[in-house]
Amino acid sequence: MKHAYIFPGQGAQFPGMGKDLYETVPAAREMFEQANEILGFRITDIMFGGDAEQLRQTAVTQPAVFLHSVIMAKALDIAPDAVAGHSLGEFSALAAAGALSFEDALRLVSKRAAAMQQACEANPGGMAAILGLDDAVVEDVCSQIDGVVVPANYNCPGQLVISGAVEAVNAACEALKAAGARRALPLPVGGAFHSPLMESARTELAAAIAAAPFRAPVCPIYQNVDAKPYTDPDTIRQNLIAQLTAPVRWTQTVKNMLADGVDTFTELGPGTVLQGLVKKVDASVAVESKSAL
Repeated sequence: MKHAYIFPGQGAQFPGMGKDLYETVPAAREMFEQANEILGFRITDIMFGGDAEQLRQTAVTQPAVFLHSVIMAKALDIAPDAVAGHSLGEFSALAAAGALSFEDALRLVSKRAAAMQQACEANPGGMAAILGLDDAVVEDVCSQIDGVVVPANYNCPGQLVISGAVEAVNAACEALKAAGARRALPLPVGGAFHSPLMESARTELAAAIAAAPFRAPVCPIYQNVDAKPYTDPDTIRQNLIAQLTAPVRWTQTVKNMLADGVDTFTELGPGTVLQGLVKKVDASVAVESKSAL
């Protein structure tokens, strides 16, 4: 019997996130105030009192989701047997498992957000959720489209997000609907995350990740790039660098965790998205979400 803690990515944010932790847990308040100093602006003001539009700014969204997730983990004093995070959530998982300090992980998240925003501006793109098709069909259709469009998030069986140049994503959506997709739904995101269009961000972030002091985590972390568990700091670092332009293999991650004996999942941080995705992989597994004490 193993208990895994999982951490959400960008898109899980909501107004008021983390406010109860700040108000009721002194140690959490200290971490939030430390984050304000590191970031150079009072992100807590936006998290607790801002609106959805303010929270949607990448420079705010990514550190906000990270902070809520990691401070929630610290408040619960978790002892995981395994961890994983979806995209941005991988940084939360690394901090919660001790592979990165809270401060170093937050600095990397902030740099990641800035680099991704710059890449989005330099290479505009989009993403779309494809529902009701096998992964292999989506992969095949994308490979036949002119322009950059690739599978980006393998979220659960029958749900795969594609990413790339806007025209190529639109063309792929039409081709996938013709191939039998139940829905091909454009997503309200700022760019083509987890695609080759993020190469400039990957290059910029690589130097910061290479310089950060990684340690062996207290438990295996299942990483996005290949859904396998790792404890070696150098390998974790290289997988994290590759993450920005590689797909998030969440379906495969959950399947591998289940195969390795995980029978309970707890999602820490804002939202319940990952809880739903885990249930779609295996409806019988025990899953819960915690965004507040």
